[in-house]
Amino acid sequence: MSTVAAPRKVNPLLAAYLANLAAHPLRTKAITSGVLQFFQEVLATHLAGVPARRVPKDAPFYEHALARVKIESKAPKMTLYGMLVSAPMSHALVGITQKLFVGKTGLAAKVGQLLVSNLIVAPIQIAVYLSCTAVINGARTVDDVRKTVKAGYMNALRVTWMTLPLTIVIAQRYLAPELWVPFINLVQFVTGTYFNTKMKKIRMAMDAKKTKKDQED
Repeated sequence: MSTVAAPRKVNPLLAAYLANLAAHPLRTKAITSGVLQFFQEVLATHLAGVPARRVPKDAPFYEHALARVKIESKAPKMTLYGMLVSAPMSHALVGITQKLFVGKTGLAAKVGQLLVSNLIVAPIQIAVYLSCTAVINGARTVDDVRKTVKAGYMNALRVTWMTLPLTIVIAQRYLAPELWVPFINLVQFVTGTYFNTKMKKIRMAMDAKKTKKDQED
């Protein structure tokens, strides 16, 4: 008597997300990136110990509520960054990388694709990310942006080099294909929160140093 394996059941929400990703890849990625960047910004603000914004006592209730949970103007700005910068850039770079290796499935192709992702795609993404977050977090001059990028670039690149290959290996070996995208998004959310937290701490240290210097002068 032969038996037929039951088809794998997929969560309806996950199935709907994957269907939208297939039908409208850029739009779905933009919305996903925007939402994740919003929560990433709020979480990083808490983790970095950024003081809550002071609001007037007679301000509306919602302003006090937003200040208490540290949702400031930077959160929607990071949402716009995710939707208008990060997602389109990632979509284009990954698309170019895939076209370079289309139809190639051997070990050399896999290694080559990993090298391109780590040595070309990741450095570009990190430089753009750190530059944008520097501006969003208060950098107002090119020199401020350059200093912020320089302070966090190699650390961010090292973390990416450690996590990206491991993430791909875990996804391919232990997860069903329909779970790869959510898993990679989760890893990117965690590493992005870490980067953003570090940048906020660096920015606060730079501001404190500048304030101290101004007071001494």
